[in-house]
Amino acid sequence: MTTSRKIASAGVLALLAAAIAGCSTSGGGSGGGSRPAPSGVEGAWLDAKGTGLSTFASGAFQTVATDTGQKLSDGTYILTGANSVQINGTSLIRQSPISFNCLLISANQLNCTSSAGQQFTLTRRSA
Repeated sequence: MTTSRKIASAGVLALLAAAIAGCSTSGGGSGGGSRPAPSGVEGAWLDAKGTGLSTFASGAFQTVATDTGQKLSDGTYILTGANSVQINGTSLIRQSPISFNCLLISANQLNCTSSAGQQFTLTRRSA
C-alpha cells in the first residue's frame, strides 16, 4: 500500500507539473546568454522528491515514475493567465480524475495546488 500511495502522490505532482508546463512567460527576444531561457511550462519537470517526471508538450501532459518508467497520469493543460495554468487529467493508479492549478514562479519553478488543496512544487529538469 505504501508504494501505491507514493505512486499516487507522484501522479498528483506530475499533474501539477503539467499545469506549469502550460504557462508562458515573456522573456524578451534578445539576450546575450549562452542558452535561451526556457519558455512557459513546455518541457520536463521533477517533483520535489524526484520520484515523478512530468512532461508538458502542446497542451498535453504525462507523468511517469522516475525509477520504473511506469505511466502515472496523463491529461491536458491550458493557460489561464500569463503565469498560471490549469491541469486536468486522470490518475492511472487510482483510475480517478485529477485537477490542479499552478503558478509559474520562475522559469524553473512551478507551484501547484490540487483541487483537494494539496500543494507541491515542480522543478524544471535540465536538458
